[in-house]
Amino acid sequence: MATSKVHPALKAVEKSGAQKVKVAVSDIDGILRGKYLHIDKFKGAAEPYPAGGFGFCDVVFGWDSSDQCYDNTSVTGWQHGFPDALARLDLNTARNVPWDNNVPFFIGEFVNSDGTPHPLCPRQTLKKVLKRAEKLGVNPMCGMEFEWFNFLEDSHSWQHKKGVDPTPLTPGMFGYSLLRMNQNREFFNAIQDEMLQFGVPIEGLHTETGPGVYEAAIAFSDALTQADRAILFKTGTKEIGARFGIMPSFMAKWNAALPGCSGHIHQSLSDGKKNLFADAKGRHGMSKVFESYLAGQVAHLMEFAPMFWPTINSYKRLVDGFWAPVKPTWGIDNRTASFRVISGSPKSTRLETRCPGADVNPYLAMAAVIAAGLDGVEKGMKLTAPAIHGTNGGAENIPRAPRTLIETTRNFQQSKVARDWLGDTFVDHFAATREWEWRQWLDGVTDWELKRYFEII
Repeated sequence: MATSKVHPALKAVEKSGAQKVKVAVSDIDGILRGKYLHIDKFKGAAEPYPAGGFGFCDVVFGWDSSDQCYDNTSVTGWQHGFPDALARLDLNTARNVPWDNNVPFFIGEFVNSDGTPHPLCPRQTLKKVLKRAEKLGVNPMCGMEFEWFNFLEDSHSWQHKKGVDPTPLTPGMFGYSLLRMNQNREFFNAIQDEMLQFGVPIEGLHTETGPGVYEAAIAFSDALTQADRAILFKTGTKEIGARFGIMPSFMAKWNAALPGCSGHIHQSLSDGKKNLFADAKGRHGMSKVFESYLAGQVAHLMEFAPMFWPTINSYKRLVDGFWAPVKPTWGIDNRTASFRVISGSPKSTRLETRCPGADVNPYLAMAAVIAAGLDGVEKGMKLTAPAIHGTNGGAENIPRAPRTLIETTRNFQQSKVARDWLGDTFVDHFAATREWEWRQWLDGVTDWELKRYFEII
């Protein structure tokens, strides 16, 4: 009589003698929401469909980053009573958390009661795009880079300061500084070493230009693995930082006088054997597939803009003359363009999409850039826009990106391409969440207003 095979991850957990397991899922904003499961509960949750899975309140799709419930959504909301949604663990995401006594850890995703993908789940949204890529015979490969500021704060000190005037980890503008790295070498090394143990290999880690700012490049992988690594990197860095009395922030722009923080996405397409972007005989070493992929991003990426500029603050990073690109432009190894073509060896030829900020939900940002690119491949788009030179040279007649979340949200909601790739349910829900975010901003009274109007008006 045949017996079903036991997944190696389950064998490893059982062999470890662990009495609890840590699990997490992504909410709409890319914040990991999770819990510990007793080992017996975990074993039940890890059973194959339809027996496996566990209940997780669907409020994770029905509230914002401050746990305030939306008043304008239909799939989840007060009108439904926030019931449990079914979360299933991806056993292939197994790892241990080195800074949490090596507790076993798994990423989950949401499914409907019949086992089909939940339309609001960020991880499932990316998988929906990747499934369509598979039909095209391509496998998107990605790598993410994050810039982020670090502060000598904790949750209590930050609350005491009422969200004003955080103390940077180090002073001054010191990019690629060995001196600044050495001043906080325990924290610096903990990120590099413990992330590797956590299954999030870091290719490079260095200081960036700005007080207390670092940049990390996560090792290239298939897109789903990369998105998993990226969201774990952001949460893991915060958890490691707390051990050293350091608060990392992936906010896009915390200070108007300082550079913002990016979340660049490197991409290529593979057929399982070779990099489909590379062609030594092509223009700038680019294959026709690469050109169509790039043409799709140039044509469509602004329609997906709320997925890589998802917050009110995201748009404060888009300042003319700073490093963040503000137009849908492309160039050859040009860091002032939105799309930087890196034409190297057959292995390393790739596209770097430089628009996204560090405040992205990695699953959604990756879904957006890949969907835009693959739409160009599906339609065989031609790359007719010329490459820019220098700092936006040749981009004088290209419209600038919108400056507000509500503008990009309206474009996103009306986008036929976004609906085609992501589905109506997701587009309508995500647009509603961004409209909510905009309304919270409209109701807020800022320190800028107090300084400008309090005394003189």
